[in-house]
Amino acid sequence: MTNDKAPINSEFWAGKRVLVTGHTGFKGSWLTLWLDYLNADVCGMALPPPTDPSLFEIANLSSAIRHELADVRDYDAVEAIIRDVEPEIIFHMAAQPIVRESFTRPLETVSINAMGTLHVLEAARRVASVKTILNVTSDKCYLNDNSGSAYNESDRLGGHDLYSCSKACSELITEAYGRSFLRMQGVNYATGRAGNVIGGGDWASDRLVPDIMKALCGGDTIRIRNQFAIRPWQHVLEPLSGYLMLVERMHSGDEQLSGAWNFGPVDEIPKSVGDIVELLIEAYGGEAQWEDQMGHHPPEASILRLDVTKATEILGWVPRWTVEQALDRVVLWTKAWQEGRDIRSFCLEEIELYSSFWL
Repeated sequence: MTNDKAPINSEFWAGKRVLVTGHTGFKGSWLTLWLDYLNADVCGMALPPPTDPSLFEIANLSSAIRHELADVRDYDAVEAIIRDVEPEIIFHMAAQPIVRESFTRPLETVSINAMGTLHVLEAARRVASVKTILNVTSDKCYLNDNSGSAYNESDRLGGHDLYSCSKACSELITEAYGRSFLRMQGVNYATGRAGNVIGGGDWASDRLVPDIMKALCGGDTIRIRNQFAIRPWQHVLEPLSGYLMLVERMHSGDEQLSGAWNFGPVDEIPKSVGDIVELLIEAYGGEAQWEDQMGHHPPEASILRLDVTKATEILGWVPRWTVEQALDRVVLWTKAWQEGRDIRSFCLEEIELYSSFWL
């Protein structure tokens, strides 16, 4: 049943042909679950899951959607799948998503994040069915001066590391393709810049919350890189709701929405890495030791904040869960997995719960 007050219209998504690149990753898996929940006709295109275990596998997503294995660096494979699927909507999420890996895999990081975007857009513009494209990038695309100011969509792009640089490149490629080709073909396009997403089912290495949860579950000492670093933490369903709202509006004909969009926390006191550690230990229960290994890692920005005024004022999007609530959901999800619960059903319950906060 559709609620007219809900910002995400299930009737709009029912039967829509949607392609999700990177659907085997953490964030891509949650988006795929939500699209399947909305009865969209989903095809995923990605490499095999990047972690073991993975949310994609334990939620048995391959049985719910069309699952295609392909590398976005292979243009011919990308074009063949897009031509065959004839999607109306594309969510481009395939990426090398870890900042620190850009220091050990620089060529792969730039190739996937920049050239991969180029391949998807070039193939998409050659298929007439495609009407809306959202390229999901990162808040790291901004040229961060560590001033503590919240970045808005008009601020300068760039990066002092190759990960940030590759995301800025992806943004620039999208805008150039939009102006050169997509707009003239009646295709609406946008980029989504989200903060640090957290949620159940993330086993990626070198991410704070997964690293904390692994240590808590194993009874090990929690090791972090910089307890004073500040990031725009948010539950994974927060930006995904923004992506869905934005694409729905764009696809319905509002071409003025093309461009860049920030999705992050609103009106919260910024939380440091140390804050997250303490809050997650408290949410999990019991006691745990942690230590700061500051100075033993490649340099990263110490503070990053997003201005989401555009999304709140134009889309009417607002986050619904505080950081504390998001961390509680991570713990509940992890314990459900440890107890052998049906994870697919549990994730759908999470989506229903989150959606209820909009009503």
